[in-house]
Amino acid sequence: MTAAASHSPWRLSVAPMLDWSDRHCRYLHRLLSRRALLYTEMVTTGALLHGDVARHLRFNVEEHPVALQLGGSEPVDLARAARLGQDWGYDEINLNCGCPSERVQRGAFGACLMREPNLVADGVRAMRDAVDIPVTVKHRIGIDQEESYAFVRDFVGTVAEAGCGVFIVHARNAWLKGLSPKENRDIPPLRYGVVARLKQDFPHLTIAINGGIRDSATVAEQLARVDGVMVGREAYHNPWWLTRWDAQFFGAAPFTLTHQEVEAQMVAYMQREAAAHGTHWYAIARHMLGLRHGLPGARHWRQTWSNHRLKDFSAQEVSQIANTRPDAS
Repeated sequence: MTAAASHSPWRLSVAPMLDWSDRHCRYLHRLLSRRALLYTEMVTTGALLHGDVARHLRFNVEEHPVALQLGGSEPVDLARAARLGQDWGYDEINLNCGCPSERVQRGAFGACLMREPNLVADGVRAMRDAVDIPVTVKHRIGIDQEESYAFVRDFVGTVAEAGCGVFIVHARNAWLKGLSPKENRDIPPLRYGVVARLKQDFPHLTIAINGGIRDSATVAEQLARVDGVMVGREAYHNPWWLTRWDAQFFGAAPFTLTHQEVEAQMVAYMQREAAAHGTHWYAIARHMLGLRHGLPGARHWRQTWSNHRLKDFSAQEVSQIANTRPDAS
């Protein structure tokens, strides 16, 4: 077995991010890392069971390994949605027990489910009965200002008894009142020690950590304590960081593509998407605006790809403009 193959599938992953981690974003991230596990945006069971399944579940075969994150609380609905995910080819089903938004709370799922560990366990059990792929849970370390370790310990213990072996833990509390989802990603303090303690108390479980991780040094530090690291906003805003992950954390060969080569592959993808689904390049380009973060000419490049006045141009034409420095003679 190679060094890369010996690592946990959850060793390094890109978080599910609403309005961000769609299939176009995941296609870009897969170009940059062959090993990282990618997650969809949260898809509610209602959207799958009563809406356009193809719109929610279609993905590119290149994205594997890719996990479907579900939002819901009814075990029967979760089982049906999980089966759809497996039938569409996803590698994992993840249950969202961490989103604090009021809309999600009104649907009685997300972070508020942490108050009902037996219901979560029932949902996990129903999904495991319905699919053969892993069923995992993503959750917070607490609700509101309650910082008792026993709360999250008992939640994990109850859900683990239902057969869940993988927990992805956002190392902040979710404040269900008074903070927006955005504020919930920054204001509640990070408590990495709680996640490390979970791993100590449940050594047989796979425990991955999420929250505020922005550099390789922090990833390495956390991998010494837990089984995996999930990165969110930094992976989105600075995607070139992913090009270092395979060599640094999976023992794989170094990344060899240039920025220009990655952009050329994205342009080719834009052209295929336009032909196959009528997708405008603008819907794809928004995910790669951080690709040249910190490089000379990055501002002009970013402004060109986000310029709505160029929407009638082809992706190839926009790329040419973006790569022509305005001060070039």
